[in-house]
Amino acid sequence: MKRGAALLAAGLFLGLGAFPALAGEQTPPDWNGITLGSPHRGGTLHLTADGPGGTLDPQINYGTQYMQVFVNMYDPLLTFRLARGTAGLEVVPDLADAMPQISPDGLTWRLHLRPGLHFSDGAPVRVEDVVASFRRIYRAGSPTAASFYGGIAGAADCLEKPDRCMLPGVEGHPETGEIVFHLTKPDGEFLYKLAFPHAVILPAATPAHDMGGTTVPGTGPYRITQYDPGHGMVLERNPYFHVWNPQAQTDGFVDRIEYDFGLSDEAQVTAVEQGRYDWMLDAKPADRLGELGAQYTSQVYIEPLLGLYYLAMNTHEKPFTDVRVRRAVSMAVNRHAMTILFGGSAISEPLCQMVPHGIPGADLELECPQDLEGARRLIHEAGAEGASVTLVVPNRAMELGMGTYLRNALQAVGLNAQLRPITAGLADSYEQNTANHVQIALSYWFADYPSASTFLDDLFGCDNYHPNTAVSPNFTGFCDQHVQSLFDQAKAETDPTKAAPIWQEAGHAIMQQMPGSPMIQMKTVDFVSKRTGNYFSTLLNHMLFSHVWVQ
Repeated sequence: MKRGAALLAAGLFLGLGAFPALAGEQTPPDWNGITLGSPHRGGTLHLTADGPGGTLDPQINYGTQYMQVFVNMYDPLLTFRLARGTAGLEVVPDLADAMPQISPDGLTWRLHLRPGLHFSDGAPVRVEDVVASFRRIYRAGSPTAASFYGGIAGAADCLEKPDRCMLPGVEGHPETGEIVFHLTKPDGEFLYKLAFPHAVILPAATPAHDMGGTTVPGTGPYRITQYDPGHGMVLERNPYFHVWNPQAQTDGFVDRIEYDFGLSDEAQVTAVEQGRYDWMLDAKPADRLGELGAQYTSQVYIEPLLGLYYLAMNTHEKPFTDVRVRRAVSMAVNRHAMTILFGGSAISEPLCQMVPHGIPGADLELECPQDLEGARRLIHEAGAEGASVTLVVPNRAMELGMGTYLRNALQAVGLNAQLRPITAGLADSYEQNTANHVQIALSYWFADYPSASTFLDDLFGCDNYHPNTAVSPNFTGFCDQHVQSLFDQAKAETDPTKAAPIWQEAGHAIMQQMPGSPMIQMKTVDFVSKRTGNYFSTLLNHMLFSHVWVQ
């Protein structure tokens, strides 16, 4: 969409002005997990998305779509509190019965497994399952094996020879139920990493490879009973589940969740309006926002989101091997236009750093004005005029509109740019696989936990570049030893106030080299059916399927 036409999208959005106040005035949802006697218990929740979200392996999948499903199926030892707002960023005991006891030097962490837990196949959860689950992170090739769990004693050997991984840094004591973690150095974020979904506990017999379309028994309130990546999945109650800590996991209201794939974002909106589905995954097209604001206000929720859109530029693919080209691309974009294309200022804001506002280490003072003349000059200096560039974008209406504008901006500064839409559910894996030689992509990223590391280190850390795989968060291939040393210093700080300025310094260094150019920080717009009640969303997990009910 050209800049002049963007004003139409802004006009369509005017009807959404009342949404933030309405969402804030809703009765606080019941999240205490005591649903057994609720009159709202039962029924089927119908969900829709344009396509599947990748592997069903919870220790390998790194995408929001299926992680939103997995939180209803699996549990780590610790997890993030089921609460709205910043309270949902606090860590609470989950399969562990209490918070860890940490040695004064920060190197030894002790937890105790709750008794009486069972997997969804009826097998008891044992200390041996906990130890095996952490070994499997390395053996199965979890994308966060090095960046999140590389500080556990023995992890270096496991990363070098995964099939021989023994991981002496995780001890299990079946006679007492105790699990002990030994770290090689203090890690100020290890509490969050234990609560991250890749640390879920699986049966010890789970194969040490990507499970693909095969589901693994879990401990949560639901389990997948049917799956066809071409059509959808069905989740039903886990008959062995019981509530052990309602702040960590609840019993769930609905008996069944049906998640269908195949509808475009436009068709999804219509299907929810008609009551054929209760919730849609994909972003709402800009040309439908006015309609939703005018006719379906009580069914729309605008929620804060620790997430951003950015242009990822592959530093191993020409012309983006030249930092001048990367800087020129960032200078070519009018970020206010991007907010309009996303849907307006009520649900997005310009972003000039790779850390969203609301996370320690974000810098509110950075600015990034559009400078077309300066961008053209840099392209000329780099000898990149006329260079062929293919911009990959998800094929949903909103991203296609943003992508069209970005393609035009690239052409305006002298690049021969074209657009390549990719099915949204496959875009991440396509972009991250170096075999596809993606040059530049419009990508989005959400916080794994409340730290700048989950944007800076995840997206630009050396440990997160995995060539020739479909799970490589740092698909730009950026690796700078000075920047990496700043990452390591910040993560070693146990005091967040001391870590924040180091993250800011690292963020500035990233912006100097520009492997990724931030575009906007967004909020999520959830659209639900009339029969859906008890809407509940958290900053990290978004709408929780277990918490809503259907009439």
